[in-house]
Order: sequence, then C-alpha cells, then structure tokens
Amino acid sequence: MMNQVIRWWQHLPEQIDPVFLKLGSLEIRYYGLMWVLAILTAYLLTHYRLRHDSPSFTRNQIDHAFSWMILGAILGGRLGYVLFYDFGYYLRHPLEIFLPLRTDGGLQFAGIAGLSYHGGLIGVTAGLFYSCRKLKLNFWKFSGFLIPQIPAGYTFGRLGNFLNGELWGRATSIPWGMYFPNDMLHQLRHPSQLYEAFFEGVFLFVVFWSFRNKPLIKEKGLPFYLIGYGIVRFFIEFFREPDIHLGFVTGFLTMGQLLCLGMIIIGIIFVLMLGNLKPGKAAKKNRI
Repeated sequence: MMNQVIRWWQHLPEQIDPVFLKLGSLEIRYYGLMWVLAILTAYLLTHYRLRHDSPSFTRNQIDHAFSWMILGAILGGRLGYVLFYDFGYYLRHPLEIFLPLRTDGGLQFAGIAGLSYHGGLIGVTAGLFYSCRKLKLNFWKFSGFLIPQIPAGYTFGRLGNFLNGELWGRATSIPWGMYFPNDMLHQLRHPSQLYEAFFEGVFLFVVFWSFRNKPLIKEKGLPFYLIGYGIVRFFIEFFREPDIHLGFVTGFLTMGQLLCLGMIIIGIIFVLMLGNLKPGKAAKKNRI
C-alpha cells in the first residue's frame, strides 16, 4: 500500500494537464490562474487590514498602488528574465521580448515564456515608489503595510510553476521526489516548486503576518522582506535544478543565488540606513 502511494506521488506531475480550459486555439493555463489568485489574495488581505488594523491609508490609495505594482510585476518580471537569464539571446531577437513570436527561421507564434522573480520585485518596488510619490505617501511605512500580505500571494506563483511542470529540482533518491513530464532525462527530482511555495510563501507569510502591527515591520518591512526572502530562496536553490542554458554561474552558485545575495545585502543596507535616521528626521526624509 505504501509503495503504491509513493509511486502515485512520484508520478503525480505526469498526470497533471497544465491547461485548465481550452477554447478553440485559446488556452487558459493553471499558471495564469495562479497569477490571478496570487494578486487577488494579496489584495483581499490588504483590504482586510484596512478594516481590522486601522491603518492611516485609504481604499483608493491601495487600489492605485496595486495597479502600478501589477504593471511593474509584469514588465519587471519579463525584463528581469531577459537581462538576468538570457540577455545574449534577446539581444539577437529583440522582438521576442514582448511579442509572442519567434524570429529565427521565420515568424512563428510561440507565446511569451520567461519571468524573473527578482525582476518582478524590482518592477513592483518601482511601481510602489511611483505610487507613493503620486499620492504623497511615506514609502517605507506604506511598503511596511503591504509586505506582510505579499508572501501569501507568492505561494500561488510557485504552485503555478508546479502545475505547469517547470522549474523542478535537482536529481535525488528521496521517496518524495517526483518525475516531471518535460524532463528529458526522466530523473526523480526534488519538487523544489513545492519547497518554495511553502518556505517563500506560507512560512514567510506566517512570520510577517504575525508581526504585521509591530513597529519593526511597519517601519522596515521591505528591508526585512528582502533579507528574509533572500535567505530562504538562497538555500532552496541548492535543491533546484539550475537553468540549463546558464548552469552554475560562479562556482557552485546559481544566478538565483547571486541575485538573492544582492537582495540580502541591499536589505541590510536599508535596515542600517533607516536605523541611523532620527525619528523626526526619518519622517521628513522618508516622505516621498
């Protein structure tokens, strides 16, 4: 019986159809639905806090910020993938950055594939920064209000990777390893997408949500998120298969780990910077 359960689990990804609904030539994938659920979850939790945590923000301010953050996530995620993961290719095929076409060997419809979390983070931060300037809000306090909800939404993003049969882990012999349908080597692998969904999503959400009303998160939520996510993702990358066309970028480190080290360093710099500002001076300098 146990062997049957293990076998079912190991071959589960091969039984999942990544297409949720097909209407003629139009395909709606679970990955896209997970994106919608991610945004909706973060949005609803934010409005929950508006009603129950008595913040000094309004519904209109939240809606304005989310609009720019969503745009930043899409543009930043795509440009981040281009710059961090396959710059040489897109330098030769610039039309493929935003158009769903392949230009080698004639024009072919291929869809748009490739988003970078770190690029998306930069885009979201830029969108939030612009929104704060437009609304004359304190950037650090507003980001501190939003940060606790973000990991909950990100959980769905990693589940989307799992349902899409992509970004699997390294080869392993553990019984909870899985076979992924697009793995040409057909090896038992770590389900690293599920590791990330739990630790980058559920775990970080529980931590930040538990301390959401503490001054530390209210004032330095974004820097601590950079540090927390960077550390968690850095270690999970040891179980995740490096991108085939990149491999290990330097020594035993992947591109994702290098970007996470950058996140951690920037987060520490921001924590120290905000800690060195006097309360009165901080309120003045941090108004953007």
